[in-house]
Amino acid sequence: MNKLISLVHPVPRMPEFRFKTPIIWDINKGEQWAIVGANGSGKTLLADMIQGRIALRDLDGEIKYNFSEPLFSAIRTIAFKDIYSMVDGSTAYYQQRWHSQDAEGIITVKEVLTPIAPIEEIETLFEKLHLSDILNKSVIFLSSGELRKFLLIKVLLTHPKLLIVDNPYIGLDAKSRESLNDMFSSMAELRGMQLILLLSSPADIPDIVTHVMPIKDMECLGGCSREEFVKNTELHRKLFGRSEQQPNLPSSSRETSEHEVTFRMENVNIAYGNHSILKNINWEVKNGEKWALTGPNGSGKSTLLSLIYADNPKSYSNTLYLFDRKRGTGESIWDIKSRIGYVSPEMHLYFMEDIPTISIVASGLFDSIGVFRKCTPEQEAIAMEWIKCFGIEDIAHRSFLALSSGEQRLALLARAFVKDPDLLILDEPLHGLDIVNKERASLIIENFCDRKGKSLIYVTHYAHEIPSAVTKEFKLTKN
Repeated sequence: MNKLISLVHPVPRMPEFRFKTPIIWDINKGEQWAIVGANGSGKTLLADMIQGRIALRDLDGEIKYNFSEPLFSAIRTIAFKDIYSMVDGSTAYYQQRWHSQDAEGIITVKEVLTPIAPIEEIETLFEKLHLSDILNKSVIFLSSGELRKFLLIKVLLTHPKLLIVDNPYIGLDAKSRESLNDMFSSMAELRGMQLILLLSSPADIPDIVTHVMPIKDMECLGGCSREEFVKNTELHRKLFGRSEQQPNLPSSSRETSEHEVTFRMENVNIAYGNHSILKNINWEVKNGEKWALTGPNGSGKSTLLSLIYADNPKSYSNTLYLFDRKRGTGESIWDIKSRIGYVSPEMHLYFMEDIPTISIVASGLFDSIGVFRKCTPEQEAIAMEWIKCFGIEDIAHRSFLALSSGEQRLALLARAFVKDPDLLILDEPLHGLDIVNKERASLIIENFCDRKGKSLIYVTHYAHEIPSAVTKEFKLTKN
């Protein structure tokens, strides 16, 4: 029997989980698939159905499997939010990675993996992904890119027959993306592992993919070969279209700051134990300047940003100026944060609140990870203006946890802008977004940068995503 999985008209009985038309889809042995569609189109729900996260008793129709192993071990799924389980809120918190004295009891990468597989196999996989240097590193100190690769290896060591990966390239530099594709190919050849990748852009489809299932507005449009999909530009337009509506930024709510230096670092050095992360860093950003911060995974970008955003206590042992004032001369953390808008992959992990999305966006007014205050009607109105600006008003009152990862990223982007900050720090802001939402977010960033007195730090591993407003680059290398 050549069929691995057959979806024969499966229809969830709960109305909110129903596709518009019945699904008919055969996944044959040896095929590598990509499910491609816009944010919120139903990719994650379809993957959940395949993996059995929606119980068969809750489905009309059926899903047939041809596995000798139990379903839970034959099919594994990886999503970026799954990394949250590695930094469980019961033992870790957002700023903890910067407080080395608080990291006792946080286990290392090797300690997590050795119960799963022989050390020889672990070391081989880490060598293939150029990650051997993090085996003895505490999990909590991994960069977002390193965390993502760690999670992939952790799952691959369980030898699944089918691996479903949601946006696998988020946070990975070019070398790591190439290594990951090589690893997927090796796992397919050596172990017969098959893939289903959930992608928000046709440009992300790797060479290993043989077939594509396009999906739009909770409707599967019929599987086709990779070659057929790549050539079908009309289908691409149908899936993503173009936004004809220009985003309208809310009026500025903050007086233009007249500070001269947004921040300055002088001979900054950061090390944890014997591991040096930042060494003799000197960097000055003046009022209104726009910079790109670049460097490979593990080069210290997140650590550097944590100094600016006042999350890292090591800023007190280094010479650092923020908004013309030397750090540690009486200003509070909240004085600093009140002038900075920030979004990052790491921050995304710690928003696990089952509350309306508008409350998540409004929390940017309080600079809290989590929501600790009730919003006033005026504050909710400001949050709603930015929600509309990002075109996500239809999800404003839905639970944040019920959103797709792309929709969550849009909400957190709106959160970064909500207080009209003097300094905007955007760490991989477009990853996980579909083509239209990338265009919209890029326009918002460009228009915001036109405002007087706004400084920007933009982090990405994709040079073409850097806004045209950026005129300077600060590049880190891996120590």
